[in-house]
Amino acid sequence: MDRFEEMRNFVRVVERKSFTKAAGDLLIPRATMTNSIQRLEARLRTRLLDRTTRTVVPTLDGEAYYRRCVDILAELEEADGIFRRTDPRGLLRVNLQGTLARKFIIPRLPEFLERYPCIDLMISDGDRFVDLVHEGFDCVVRSGGLSDSSMIARRLAILREATIASPDYIARTGMPETLEDLKTQGHTMVSFLSGADDKPIPLDFTVNGTVRQIMLPASISVTGADSYAACAYAGLGLVQVPRYRVAEDLKAGRLVDILPEFPPDPMPVSILYPQNRQLSVRVRVFVDWVANILAEADI
Repeated sequence: MDRFEEMRNFVRVVERKSFTKAAGDLLIPRATMTNSIQRLEARLRTRLLDRTTRTVVPTLDGEAYYRRCVDILAELEEADGIFRRTDPRGLLRVNLQGTLARKFIIPRLPEFLERYPCIDLMISDGDRFVDLVHEGFDCVVRSGGLSDSSMIARRLAILREATIASPDYIARTGMPETLEDLKTQGHTMVSFLSGADDKPIPLDFTVNGTVRQIMLPASISVTGADSYAACAYAGLGLVQVPRYRVAEDLKAGRLVDILPEFPPDPMPVSILYPQNRQLSVRVRVFVDWVANILAEADI
């Protein structure tokens, strides 16, 4: 095992905080991973990791060595890509927002895999906040505002939003014609809780170029995008979702478009990756590919 393999193994252990998870990511036995780190510490004559029964964390020397390893490995991969002219290869772990993935990204994956046959994809989806480094993801695609300054974000698209409700809900409560009607008619909202702090997100409406936020009473709160949309179909209140995901149901009359002249603020879609490392070739081609297919999509 050469020094670069030892560096790669060490970086993965630090990021995953686990020998077992790091070994699984790199498809090597746990014993091989453990022996690799022991040889590295013996060669450097310093302890790089503190091990407990629950987690693995770097020592001060380990933190410094980790930062240098990340830079060196990124530069090595980039240099190899320039001079070997080979296809990007290896495991790419990505986390996607579920609805966006099912609608636009996954149906086009055969094209990506045909173009880059040496890349193996591991995809997870959901709406929750993920820790890219410690959970082992290379990048994550998310919609909405971004608050994690430790990540580099690339804007991919802008989603047009709609305020919607079920016909049964409108029959009970009335069709609002102004923003003031939302309160005078006794409208309610389904509360969507942000993943970071579980804080309810208000409804927003664009009036003469200015976004106006409104909080309405809510008897139900959710944390997932699919559950949030399902609440609208169930007549539980007003929700605001990307227009692409409800366009057919609005046309068919299964949902009602509320105050379309005051649309919600468009929602950005971004791809994020850690700022403490250069983009590997396989991450870069995936980022560019996702950007292209979303640019082509009607969203």
